[in-house]
Amino acid sequence: TTPALLLLPRTPQQVAAALAACARLGQRVVVQGGLTGLAGGATPLGAEVALSLKKLDAIEEIDTVGGTAVVQAGVVLEELQRAVQAQGWYFPLDLGARGSCQIGGNAATNAGGNRVIRYGTMRELVLGLEVALPDGRLLTMLNRVTKNTTGIDLKHLFIGAEGALGVITRLVLKLSPRPTASATALCAFDSFECATRLLRELRTALPSLSAFELMWSDFVEAAMEVSSLRQPFGTAYPVYALIETLGSSEAQERQQLEHLLGEALQAGTVSDAVVAQSLDDAQRLWAYRESVAELLARLKPFAAFDVGIPMVAMDAFVESVRDALERRFPAQRHLFFGHIGDGNLHVMSGPHERAESLHQVEEVVYAATARMNGSISAEHGIGVIKKEFLHLSRSPDEVELMRSLKGLLDPAGILNAGRIF
Repeated sequence: TTPALLLLPRTPQQVAAALAACARLGQRVVVQGGLTGLAGGATPLGAEVALSLKKLDAIEEIDTVGGTAVVQAGVVLEELQRAVQAQGWYFPLDLGARGSCQIGGNAATNAGGNRVIRYGTMRELVLGLEVALPDGRLLTMLNRVTKNTTGIDLKHLFIGAEGALGVITRLVLKLSPRPTASATALCAFDSFECATRLLRELRTALPSLSAFELMWSDFVEAAMEVSSLRQPFGTAYPVYALIETLGSSEAQERQQLEHLLGEALQAGTVSDAVVAQSLDDAQRLWAYRESVAELLARLKPFAAFDVGIPMVAMDAFVESVRDALERRFPAQRHLFFGHIGDGNLHVMSGPHERAESLHQVEEVVYAATARMNGSISAEHGIGVIKKEFLHLSRSPDEVELMRSLKGLLDPAGILNAGRIF
């Protein structure tokens, strides 16, 4: 959808000035970052003006002593990763869209990605924010310290709020020491329960565990097709896990992982496993998990979900949703994978040529999510697409409080109107 007007501010002050002008005119505004979202939040509605942050792309400072970075909201995630690594530091957020998603959007949706199991979501990686409010005020909260108990921590109002309360313009980010070595393995399991048992054992014995990506057999089979990958083992298994550790000694990381997986194989927890012996090996193993973009292109028109499911209920969720979708849509593919360590499960279904079919898939997935006491959005946000299902994850009192906050900070209702609620 083409916006009525495209604004490209180059400074936080220009963002604030643009919002002040729009507030005076009663002009609605939609905020745009890297345009990688899957919930429709950045798509202009009606006569909205689009405010793009892609010109706010400066990495203002990297503190190599304290391990922090001050960046503008339009900085692309991959560019930040490279910049801090060149200074001996590490920004652990990592997503498939790393080459185009922007840091401001990552914060606005509280992105998680592949390494939440060790480093947490974006909320844990942000120390401070600067936000342009809908009335044009520039609220500077660029805290640089981890411990700061000086009243209500206002930054959390804006992280995960999808731009409904204000436009994030600058961020202070917490960095980690740069890992200099990693180990990667692909494991096969006879059951989901075996995968959770291994995860529990690795969390106990392997402090460097950074990723535990679960893939059901339907996903791996589809990935093999679209990316021309070979069968990873001699036979197919119901569930697979891609495991990564990050540390300081490659030999030590690989030795620890091989030892623990050897014990798991002997105990019957793991059915088969391969440990990467080189960077090329690791990239080949990650290729199964990172085939998502190619799969989405093949499944168009598709329905894609990022639900949050308690781990204890995840297997039952997958079985019930797969059964319901296969009965209703036997000609389509239904794929399951996710970040099991944080309960974030992704579901893809398609191709669906009819809009009614896409909506029916949504009803199946979100109804099952509600039954499992899960969340209809783990990291992509609500946007426009999931609005009608918000009640399945949030109570009427919670929604009313969100509306009250919106009314307090944006009484004219000009900013990202019609999103979330």
